[in-house]
Amino acid sequence: MTSSTPSSSSLANADRDEQVDVHDERTLTILYATETGTAQDVADRLARLCRSLRIHARVHNLDAYSPTELINEHLVIFVVSTTGSGQEPRAMSSLWNMLLRADLPDDLFEDLAFSVFGLGDSAYEKFCWPAKLLSRRLIHLGASELCARGEGDDQHQLGVDGALGPWMNKLSAVLRQIYPLPDGVVPEAEDSLPPARVSMSDASPGAQLARRDPLVADREYHLATVTCNRRLTAEDWNQDVRHFEFSFDDDIQYRPGDVAVIHPEAIPAEVESFLSRIGYANIADDPIDIQQTLTDQSLPDHLPTTTTLREIFTRYVDINAVPRRSFFAVLKHFAQDELEREKLEEFLSDEGADEMYEYCQRPRRTISEVLEEFRSAKIPREYVFDLFPPLRPRQFSIASSVKMYPRSIHLCIAIVQYRTMLKIPRRGVCTSWLARLKPGDQLRIGIQKGFITLPTDSKTPVICVGPGTGVAPMRSVIQERIYDGILENTLYFGCRSASKDYHYGEEWTRYASEGKLTYRAAFSRDGPEGVPRTYVQDLIREDATRIWELVSKREAWVYISGSANKMPATVRAAIRHALVSQGGMEEEDAKEYIVKMEKEGRLIEECWS
Repeated sequence: MTSSTPSSSSLANADRDEQVDVHDERTLTILYATETGTAQDVADRLARLCRSLRIHARVHNLDAYSPTELINEHLVIFVVSTTGSGQEPRAMSSLWNMLLRADLPDDLFEDLAFSVFGLGDSAYEKFCWPAKLLSRRLIHLGASELCARGEGDDQHQLGVDGALGPWMNKLSAVLRQIYPLPDGVVPEAEDSLPPARVSMSDASPGAQLARRDPLVADREYHLATVTCNRRLTAEDWNQDVRHFEFSFDDDIQYRPGDVAVIHPEAIPAEVESFLSRIGYANIADDPIDIQQTLTDQSLPDHLPTTTTLREIFTRYVDINAVPRRSFFAVLKHFAQDELEREKLEEFLSDEGADEMYEYCQRPRRTISEVLEEFRSAKIPREYVFDLFPPLRPRQFSIASSVKMYPRSIHLCIAIVQYRTMLKIPRRGVCTSWLARLKPGDQLRIGIQKGFITLPTDSKTPVICVGPGTGVAPMRSVIQERIYDGILENTLYFGCRSASKDYHYGEEWTRYASEGKLTYRAAFSRDGPEGVPRTYVQDLIREDATRIWELVSKREAWVYISGSANKMPATVRAAIRHALVSQGGMEEEDAKEYIVKMEKEGRLIEECWS
């Protein structure tokens, strides 16, 4: 599970507080809520569009924006991603909770004009759901939509760009009507090289050693020591899932469902090879001072003002990301070879879009691999942050209770590794870095509030559904309740084989034998040949009588955690089956009951795509 955290970088925040009257002419605000960084990239592109139209854009991550400020805005563009099977990103939660207040007047935002671009995946039922809900709610509160909502779809052959380009053209036309260009002023050419977002200068020798690391200075992060890195899956199993334990000197506090935020580092050998390839090897360790020159463009979290190119490519930008169209749009300006430049121009044309997809997105070709083929590119160091995306912090559901394990965090993490369609091996940057950690190694970990809450009444039963690594937050919930002496706990766990990927199996059977947990496990690949496979939803259907008793009569809370593919929907369907078959409800009434549970906070999903 991955997502962004608010920037704590002294550099990134240095110039963001410039005094701009939001009601001045030719100003607007761009607010983004991101999980994987795509919304942030879109926000950067929108800010460049505004600059080309001579409009000043104030850009904010919603995580670092006070919701009460929205009443003072006059024109806002929202960029909103989707997480799980239709939830808003964590960065958007504060704003959304404020907008849902029942006491807000219908004309609250009568002076606000807005537009929304949503990011989602049409393979899921609630495609771009947060963006749709945001549009409807703002209109209900009196705001006017200046440009019809855009919806970027991961399923489109061109990804987000399939919808973003046409939508930006419409937005540009609307903005030019609102803010006509002064006489004699023309927009910047769309294919021109934008100015770099930072300036760099040589720093004095040893300056990097004297500076304080912004991540160390951030009080939201705590020094952690690795005490356990143990493989949970069998050695001969195709997936490597690890159990990690970290100890802290700080008296850290968290609740079930909260997440650990970890900033990864790239493999040193890969960084060294990359620096040589792009011609930075001889200057990689020279200290440099960085100053942000474009405040409408984002920078990586916790970026220091003094650093080196080696540190930048190790900790702050991602050379293993699959490049977006914006990467090629900047790279073409630095290609020295005419044929290479022509190929990049072709990728960026409407006619070459399919070819770029076949070259890049479909085989999951990385930035590092692209630059292997476009070797003539000479990238000025000032453009590093314009060309390379940030190496984002990763979020992992905490798999322990701080009451049971004080000053400690446990994580259950699948190490990402696979082969592309070209049979090229791939490793997740963060999980492969974590897999190499040994007991005694140290890192800094942040703690972020999750979506899960526990019943206030200790007599309320809970039903936890957590197949695979989705069991991580369920372990936190169950441990917390057991520590508090609450025994009305049910867990449905699913995996492929009891002998291969049975995460925490001994712990669950022990709790069950002690009367602290009702436990059901589905091993989908352990059944006889030719017999239908059994999944968690099948066990819930088998237990329809008990599920009806818990959910309807005793108002149990239900938690669903894991991959946001078909699993959450099939689990909901299994609960609905219990309401119909055992409770005598009509199908539509059962659907409404599930929706009611969700609105009341009795059904909570913690899922990721």
